[in-house]
Amino acid sequence: MNAWEGIDEAVMVAQLGSFVRAAERLNTAPSNISRAVDRLEKRLQTRIFARSTRVVKLTDSGRALIKQFARLVSERDEAIAAIEIGSAPRGNLRLTCSVAIGERFIGPIMRRLCIEHPELSIELDLTNRVVDILSEGYDLAIRTGQLPDSGLICTQIAQRRILTCASPRYLEAHGVPKTIGDLAQHQCLVGTSDQWQFRQAGTLVQWPVQGRWRCNNGNAIVQAVLDDMGICHLPEFYVSDHVQSGAISVILQDFCMKDEPVWAIYPSKRHLSSKIQVAIECLRKELPPFI
Repeated sequence: MNAWEGIDEAVMVAQLGSFVRAAERLNTAPSNISRAVDRLEKRLQTRIFARSTRVVKLTDSGRALIKQFARLVSERDEAIAAIEIGSAPRGNLRLTCSVAIGERFIGPIMRRLCIEHPELSIELDLTNRVVDILSEGYDLAIRTGQLPDSGLICTQIAQRRILTCASPRYLEAHGVPKTIGDLAQHQCLVGTSDQWQFRQAGTLVQWPVQGRWRCNNGNAIVQAVLDDMGICHLPEFYVSDHVQSGAISVILQDFCMKDEPVWAIYPSKRHLSSKIQVAIECLRKELPPFI
């Protein structure tokens, strides 16, 4: 008899709250998950889950057991990861980041990593949703800005700079804003947020923006800037090439926010598996200092 039989399955069901989702995560059938948990409950002579057609809940004894099981599974996985450190990365690496950063930076770097390491497979999920990497089974997430205290481990891999810009022709026609308040007299090209952040005399200023053009895609905002439609407020990577060519001008530089950190976030406190370690080092090495 395998002493671990049913433990991984029970922990996954408890984390996801569903036998079906646990089966998807463990790449098996829900009936296999159910049978493994049933055998574990019979072996322990206690019910771990109270099940109905819609809801799966932990019993009181199940809550205490799952807490211990989750710790055992974590320690087992960390012990295996510790052995792997220094070896060639292998297995499946699941990571997630925002669409724009993923398309521009993370995707190309991870493709090269996958080519260099034939025993490694990579699953890159590009989404602007804030993913719960623990419950959804991701190894790594790339995030920006200030992070909530989640118990996850984070390491800085780059920085992000937000610039306020317009085309020279627009500024010639409408004037160059000298203060944050001057934006009220201009057409602002609104992206995913209608609150632009600035810093004035060391204090955060959130400016509510309005304009005739609104889009949740940074590249579409840049095209509107190039069409002389107004002023944008975007991460530097969207506009850097156009700034260098002179097609776009940076304004209100005295009021820019401090550069935001870009983080790699992962679940384990003690050891990094080889695949996560190599991925983070690759990102540190290949990402530009500012993205």
